[in-house]
Amino acid sequence: MNLQDRLVSTLKQNGYSLTKPRQALFSALQAGKPRSMRELTLDLESVMDRASIYRTIAIFERLGIVVRVQQGWKYKIELSDKFSPHHHHITCLRCGKIISFDEPAGIEKILDDIALQYEFVQKNHSLELEGYCSNCKN
Repeated sequence: MNLQDRLVSTLKQNGYSLTKPRQALFSALQAGKPRSMRELTLDLESVMDRASIYRTIAIFERLGIVVRVQQGWKYKIELSDKFSPHHHHITCLRCGKIISFDEPAGIEKILDDIALQYEFVQKNHSLELEGYCSNCKN
């Protein structure tokens, strides 16, 4: 099933339809990088107003279409693992740049071992690194 069909199916199963604004927001998020609400508002201002963007994001969050990537007390929005490959982030503490990276080989086994050690049933995980990018490290 392609992403478009998965989106339509997820919306339909929960009593929603795919509208042009919802499609525009989903398309904006398919660029792959986490986006702030301000960035989304600026990019989509010709398609939908700010309140509609926030309402649509709330629906998408509730349905598991998008997730928040925390950045201190702020956040950015990206597609969930249902709609994009599983990955992790490196965030610059100074400029806020977020870099996505794929899971290193073997990390899944390490996390499973940690969960087993604490008699914990792991359902999901995220790995977030914070520091300073090459432009901000000095």
